[in-house]
Amino acid sequence: MAGPPGIKARARGFAEVFDRSIGDALTPLSVVIEKVLSPVRAVIEGRETLMFGTNSYLGLNFDPACIAAAEAAMASFGTGSTASRVASGNQALHVGLERQIAELYGRRDATIFSTGFMANLGAIGGLVREGDAAVLDAHCHASIFDACKLSGAKILTFRHNDAADLARIIAESGIAPSRTLVVVEGLYSVLGDLADLDAISTVTAGLGAVLLVDEAHSLGLYGARGRGVAEAQGVEDKVDIIVGTFSKSVGVVGGYCVTDDPAFRALRFAARSYLYTASLPPPVVAAASQALSIIRDDSDKRRTVFRNAETVHRGLTALGLPPLAPPGPVGAVPMPGIKPGLDTWTALLRAGLYVNMLIPPATPNGEVVLRYSVSAAHSPRDIDAALDIIAATGRQTGVLRPAA
Repeated sequence: MAGPPGIKARARGFAEVFDRSIGDALTPLSVVIEKVLSPVRAVIEGRETLMFGTNSYLGLNFDPACIAAAEAAMASFGTGSTASRVASGNQALHVGLERQIAELYGRRDATIFSTGFMANLGAIGGLVREGDAAVLDAHCHASIFDACKLSGAKILTFRHNDAADLARIIAESGIAPSRTLVVVEGLYSVLGDLADLDAISTVTAGLGAVLLVDEAHSLGLYGARGRGVAEAQGVEDKVDIIVGTFSKSVGVVGGYCVTDDPAFRALRFAARSYLYTASLPPPVVAAASQALSIIRDDSDKRRTVFRNAETVHRGLTALGLPPLAPPGPVGAVPMPGIKPGLDTWTALLRAGLYVNMLIPPATPNGEVVLRYSVSAAHSPRDIDAALDIIAATGRQTGVLRPAA
């Protein structure tokens, strides 16, 4: 009896299936951005394209002060750190950025990582191990699930945003709440809805479980100081650990973890993705530091994001394409299937509008969605142009019925 296919045979089979189903068709995996013109404009297939899927919520990747900070750091520290933080990659810029993040959140300790994915790997892997439980919201990001799998902890999921189901799962897990880590996101990046952190943190605080909130998409956008959904909902004192990323609002790359609990002050030394990875390049660290200063001091950009989000949401709803969540920096419009979704996504791109197409298993409930993100850098004219393209394309692909 033949055994399972070998590694090469399995890879060959996957490639053949991919070629048959995709071939030379344009897909989100094959789009090449040839030139970036601004936070909201790029050249794709030789065509200037409006970008509504970049996660540059505040437009800081093109902010002159951030660019100048990166240039100055590159001149002084070089292009890269060339080592991990426990070797020669622990530079003054890194220490200063960690201090700045801790101050932003009003917490004792902060650790920066080379990506947001690695922040989840490091924080979760440093917290739980075999014999512990990791209880995740069913809509959590792949990096959270991967981190929990690698940790060896028992993985359990609760119904999205359902605090009662969370309490049930913890009670039935057979593992003490003190050995249970609960992980949720502040702003969920697929549908654009917010966590019910008030209800969830009441459960974890009452039972004595540890609560970690991923604020990757909410940093700089929610809360009076831009700290995220936990700040906006007034529950920061019940959140044990916050992780996030610099690749959205901050406009660069990297991740971070902050905590105020003295028990976790040495977490970085249990985080393998911190110990064994080269530290962030100095220009990135300097640009991130400048961007965080802007986030701290400039609330006008946040207000502009939400004003733009409300305009886009209202326009899509008027077209008969209501997003799946209330107005926010991220929105998702459901499609009637993969082919109509791909046809619409392709037609939008060819008409000069870039959004994201997401399909299962990256989406919850088996949905196919076109996801968009709005930026403070989008002008009213940009939004009008995008809605006009969506209206024309939707009628062309049948997602929208022709006007009577």
